[in-house]
This record gives sequence, structure tokens and C-alpha cells, in this order.
Amino acid sequence: MSDTELRRRPSPGAPPDDDIMARLEQHRRELTAYCYRMLGSPFEAEDAVQETLLRAWRSFDTFEERASLRSWLYRIATNVCLDMLSGRERRARPMDLGGPGTAAGPLGEPMPEVTWLEPVPDAHVLTPVAAGVDAEAGDPADVAEQRESIRLAFVAALQHLPAKQRAVLILREVLRWKAAEVAELLDTTVQSVNSALQRARATLEASHLGDDGSGSTEPATDELDEDQQELLAKYVRAFESYDMGALTALLREDARWNMPPYALWLQTHRDIVDWCLGPGIGCEGSRLVAVRANGSPAFGQYKPDPELGGLSPWSVQVLELDGDRISGITFFLDTERLFPLFGLPMRFEG
Repeated sequence: MSDTELRRRPSPGAPPDDDIMARLEQHRRELTAYCYRMLGSPFEAEDAVQETLLRAWRSFDTFEERASLRSWLYRIATNVCLDMLSGRERRARPMDLGGPGTAAGPLGEPMPEVTWLEPVPDAHVLTPVAAGVDAEAGDPADVAEQRESIRLAFVAALQHLPAKQRAVLILREVLRWKAAEVAELLDTTVQSVNSALQRARATLEASHLGDDGSGSTEPATDELDEDQQELLAKYVRAFESYDMGALTALLREDARWNMPPYALWLQTHRDIVDWCLGPGIGCEGSRLVAVRANGSPAFGQYKPDPELGGLSPWSVQVLELDGDRISGITFFLDTERLFPLFGLPMRFEG
């Protein structure tokens, strides 16, 4: 929202701009999480929230507070997201578009950005406790549920649903709204809401879209345990030393290795090793910087730059864990947009 827009008054009788914006801004993080689940892109989610807050600010004098401010904002955000989704293909992961490839196969051409589900920093969508930026202890169950609801696998599953079913599922099962509240928000009936929820559940269950594709349905935990922390430490050592034996020892046999914006994805240890030592050999000598993404362990990857020297951004890696193994790694290669989003510098210093 521009400074010019912020200085405009919605109407002579409206509260002071600062008071309005303070009330609206209190809901930014949870609205961003909602819009991200709906849209599958942190950049589109940010645009949707900006539009939501702008619409709310402009029409604040019409807000009669018969409903809560939070409900009113969710109504606006839902309409914004439904407009943005109208006539558009769903965002996906490479695994949604076809079967696994091989290291010997062609990489193919990069596909447009709008094709892909994109990662989101935890700090943009989770409460400070759940995002790990607040030392104060929170409810472990609530923390785990927040993280589970933004995992890549879950958000990817949501994208298979029609837009209104997606909204109903998120509002009812993630945000725990009552059916009557959702019906009021969507200007429909409780019966329609319940029917949409049943259809959404059936779609996810029939297609097994709610898990990470590895066969694991283990929920995210509130914090990584000591064994998982050691697993990540081993992963960093193995990746940075480019030790393929140590690396594959950490992966499930059916772990998925994928690299948007390319549709190619790999699944066997042999293909992953062949890729790393073949087309991906330029990643040897990389360094990893820990970040938080989608309620999961993640890293900014810097690899040797033969033209400029030193290390330059190559990917944001998001890892999916299954007990004592890694079940999937997504390498998001759009570093020009993603590194600033995650607060990562465009050159490695260290």
C-alpha cells in the first residue's frame, strides 16, 4: 500500500488512518498464511493481502462490526483469492506432472513460474512461536498444526481442489471455523459448506494427496528431535563435501529429488548419484545456509561461480523428513526472487 494511499482518508467520519492500519495490520500474518494456502505462491499471497488490506482500508467506514474484523477481512481475502484463481491452472510440483525421470534423460526446458508451487518463509505465515523466532513456549499441538498446514505436500494437495472447495477445507479444517461461519463468509448455506467439505475430503483421500508422496503420513512435530537435528547436520556435511555415499545413506530409497522450474524429477539413489556426478557436478563445493520454509528444514544453497568466482546463489532447498530419513528434497532455482524473500544475500560470505 503506497504512502499516498495511506494518507487518504476513507471518509470524514472514519477513525484516524493510523488506528485503522494498526487494527488491520494485526491480521497480516494469518491472512498471508491463508492466501498462501489458497494460491500456492508467497508472492501472490503478499499481493492478495495487500489488496485485502487496501480494500478494507478504503471501505472501513462501511464496516458495521456486526461481524468481527477478522471475519470481515477473511471475507475480503477469500474474494480476492477467488478472483485471482479464476480461469487459472493450479500450481503444482514436478511429481504432479508425470512419472520420475532418469539422470540420463533430458532436463528439458524450464517451465513458467506460474506452473510451480513456491516455498514460503515460516516467519511470513506462522506465529512467532511456531516460526521459531520467539523463545516463549507455545502449545506444542498448535505449533505442530500450524507447521503441518503449510507443508509443501499439504499445500500441493490443496491445489487439486476447486477454488471454493479449497477455501472451505482451509476455513473448516485448518482454521477450525464453524460451518455457519463459513457459510456466512461465502454467502451460501451450511448444507452447501458441508457438501463442499465432504467432496474436498473425498478428493484428497481418493488420490492420497495429503501425504508427501513417500507413503509417510507422519505429521510434522513441534520441534525437531535430537536425531533429526543430527540427520540435518549429517546432510549438510555430506552435501558440502559432495560425499554421495554419505548423502544417499540419509535418503529413503524412494526419496524424491526435484528442481522447479524443470519438470524432471528423480527417485532412485542411482539416478540421484548419477545426476550429482553428471549434469549436477557444478554443485560440488557448495555451501548451505539454514533457513525456515514451509514448516520444514530448509537451506539456501550457494555453488561455485566459474564466471564471477566465489559462491553464488543456486537454490532454496526444502527438505521433507520421515523419521530418521529424508523423504524428499525440492531445489527451488528461482534465486533472484527467493533469496531476497528469505533474507539471503546474493553472494556467499563465510
